[in-house]
This record gives sequence, C-alpha cells and structure tokens, in this order.
Amino acid sequence: MFTGLVDAVGRIESVAESAAGREFRIAAAYVGLTDGESIAVNGACLTVREHGAEDGGWFTVAAVETTLGRTTMGSWRAGRRVNLERAMRLGDRLGGHMVLGHVDGVAQVVARRLQGDALLVDLGLPPDAGLAELMVPHGSLTVDGVSLTVNALPAADMVQLSLIEYTLRHTTLGALEVGDAVHVEADIIGKYVRRLVAPWADRLAAAGRAV
Repeated sequence: MFTGLVDAVGRIESVAESAAGREFRIAAAYVGLTDGESIAVNGACLTVREHGAEDGGWFTVAAVETTLGRTTMGSWRAGRRVNLERAMRLGDRLGGHMVLGHVDGVAQVVARRLQGDALLVDLGLPPDAGLAELMVPHGSLTVDGVSLTVNALPAADMVQLSLIEYTLRHTTLGALEVGDAVHVEADIIGKYVRRLVAPWADRLAAAGRAV
C-alpha cells in the first residue's frame, strides 16, 4: 500500500524485453532497497527485481502484458522521468490517502492554465472505465502516483486538478502538456461503496422501470 506522496523522481536508464516482461532500469536516490519489495512507478505497483549496492543508485522492475495493457508503460523510453514511492510501513503517517498502486485507467490532459498560484489541469477520463461516478469534489484521486484533490468536475468524464507549487517542483506533473496521458487510480473507499450498493441500485432501477 502507498500514500500517493512521491518520495523520489527517478529516470529510466534503459528499457529491454526479458522473460519477466518489459524491463526498466531506473536511476533513483534510494538506499536500503531489497529485491522483491514494492515500488509505485508513476502510480503502478511494481516489484524490484535487482538493485544497486547499499548506497543505492538504480533498480530494475518489469511490467507484464496485463500491466502494459492498462498503463502507458508500453511507450516508455530511456530518459523518461517517473514518480516513485516505496511502500508504506505500518506506523507511517498517512499524509496522502490510501493508494493500492493499481491503475484504473489512462486519462488525457485536455487543458492546463495558471490561476493565481496554482496550475489547473483538466483530465479527460476514459469513458469505459467507470471512473467518472467515483469522482467527487474535494475527494481523492491518484494521478501518476501523486495523491491529489479533485478541484472540480467541469464536464462528464472530466476532472479538474489544482496543482500547488510544491507538487510542481517535487513530481513530474509540472511538465504535463495538453495531449499527455497519465495513470489514474480512484479512491479505494469509493470503489468499495459502489460495489456494496450496486445490488440495491440495480433493484431500485428495475423498480423504477416497472413503474
């Protein structure tokens, strides 16, 4: 589990195809890594396969076919910067929100503009992913691994973010341009609520149609 508080920005050094999948070697200022631990890479939970010495420097992860089909990783190339977060420990502060590292869909930047001291970014949500109904004003949303607050819902299948200066400096989101694709993970609490009420909602809808 993660919190959506990015603790490093890494850079992809190389990309290769291996028996484990599409493998990425990522340069990052991490120390004390262990093979097999989980790291969220742009919000996708991946497993460390190999890593540098105790003083850190790099690690490798691999994305299998299922992951490639749900993320933008198939297009990643050497030189790309990525948001990173190591899995939280029991007892850590939950400064963001509960993030699983399971990408729900790929959204697209449709607009960006400065408003005062914030950067407003509008994301077009994939209409077939069922994400729009999980968005609530001032609720939580993870974008490329960053825990963010929903600023507004300007249109159907669209969500607006308000990025503060700290986020722009410490993540890759400050470089977003119109047309860019980003990973989106909806709030896990919202997913469970939707799942729990779904049978009752179906019954009410059926009753409404019968009337």
